[in-house]
Amino acid sequence: MSIVIAIDGPAAAGKGTLALRLAEKYALAKLDTGLLYRAVGYKVVSQGGNIEDAAVGEAAARALDPRELTNAALRTDEAASAASKVSAIPGVRAALLDFQRDFAASPPALTNGSPAKGAILDGRDIGTTVCPTAEVKLFITASTEIRAERRFKELQSRGLEAIYARVLEDMIERDARDSGRSASPLMAAMDACTLDTSALDANQAFEKAVEFISSKNTF
Repeated sequence: MSIVIAIDGPAAAGKGTLALRLAEKYALAKLDTGLLYRAVGYKVVSQGGNIEDAAVGEAAARALDPRELTNAALRTDEAASAASKVSAIPGVRAALLDFQRDFAASPPALTNGSPAKGAILDGRDIGTTVCPTAEVKLFITASTEIRAERRFKELQSRGLEAIYARVLEDMIERDARDSGRSASPLMAAMDACTLDTSALDANQAFEKAVEFISSKNTF
């Protein structure tokens, strides 16, 4: 039996770090679905396309090669901003939906060659749209100010120039796009466990998530 854990939440809430640790604990194949949208947005921008053009975005999504997900440029704020814009395009979401569902249904082997016991996907609409029947659903959130501060410190640690006010403004704009889009808006699934990490460090968030997963008697 293949288990699926769906993790959703806004940017810088801590879902990526949590997903990685849970994947290691439960021997799950991990997919950062945000990278799919970053790859599409990056492709459109790098090729000089109009990020607002639905047809251009959909074409880029349908031509996406999984190998493109390893591009280091996808970790930049520019790619993140582009991802937030193309993810609002229904055609892009439809094009990437099958990719995500196939991953969840048939997770690839782990990096050590062992078969995965299931899959863990983190994104914005995993529990509501991509994997609505997932055995475990988590919605990870935090206050906008806390998330902006985390992103600000992350940028500084990478040696990049950053202004907190600008990071906060970008965060607010991204939240509005992600939550207000007509196609699969960011929201917690009805049966998801909502975990606010505003006052939690990574270890505390991990412990609470494991506690919830244990209560489901899934593993």
